[in-house]
Amino acid sequence: MLSSSSPPQPLQTGSSSFYTGFTRLCKGLAVILVLGHVLLQIFPSALPYVALIPSRTIPFAWNLITAGYIEQSLVGVAISTIGLLLFGKSLEPLWGSKEFLKFIIVVNLFTSICVFVTAIALYYFTRQESYLYTPFSGFHGVLSGFLVGIKQILPDQELSLFVLKIKAKWMPTLVTLISIATSFFITDSVSYLPTLLFGIYMSWIYLRYFQKQPETSLKGDPSDDFSFSSFFPEFLRPILDPITSLFHWVFCGRRSGSAELRGRSLDASPLPGSDSIEAARRRERGARALEQRLEAEKLSAMGKVEGTSHQSAAENV
Repeated sequence: MLSSSSPPQPLQTGSSSFYTGFTRLCKGLAVILVLGHVLLQIFPSALPYVALIPSRTIPFAWNLITAGYIEQSLVGVAISTIGLLLFGKSLEPLWGSKEFLKFIIVVNLFTSICVFVTAIALYYFTRQESYLYTPFSGFHGVLSGFLVGIKQILPDQELSLFVLKIKAKWMPTLVTLISIATSFFITDSVSYLPTLLFGIYMSWIYLRYFQKQPETSLKGDPSDDFSFSSFFPEFLRPILDPITSLFHWVFCGRRSGSAELRGRSLDASPLPGSDSIEAARRRERGARALEQRLEAEKLSAMGKVEGTSHQSAAENV
């Protein structure tokens, strides 16, 4: 679904590089997604034991972990597998395999917890038993979280969504709006919409406040370009900023004051480790890693072309 429209290209779908450069970790996770779907088709009675069904989660608490890796439909497993491989090509080289896997595990777990709590709350408010017995599962919560990671690292990268060209920093917002809009016309939207929305929010919380920075001892990304209000148009930010400041206080507390002092010198000039400098370094690392990967893919493609030409010449002789 996603493809790059101008160089550099973090997500390519229209050339031979689409089939190359996938990491070993992403390939392994893709196999897990496919095997989970296949096993579910062979043993459909296993669904209550692996999917998140709120009424059964208390005795089957492991559903909070397994549900994110179980796709119930062929379309779902295809989208999740392709999305994992493509996003992994851009994010795993920058974060590292350990951090990339940690991101997936954390976002998947806390997204499932939020879905479970929301379903229980909706049942008590509405008394509709469908909230208790709907099987929630799928990797789309983590996929939506990958969009937040792309927004953080390559915010100005231009991507294509169908016929639209849009900067990466707006992709989470656009996907959210499209998902909410389509939910009015899809009867079973409750099975995917909460997972997708909480996946975006949980990934932002993790990247914003808890992800360790490789070059410093600091955690998170406190830059203004990655604030929660940055997901929304400018005219809405004055309304959202006071609300999001509450979450900032919850997750940062007293650390925010010391962080601000640590990030600025006495004359108010930014020091290494400050918000703007860290954000710039993060984007530079993203652009540099992306260029290296594209150059490697280009050399690989050239090698294949040369090998084919030599083989053709040998056959002609």
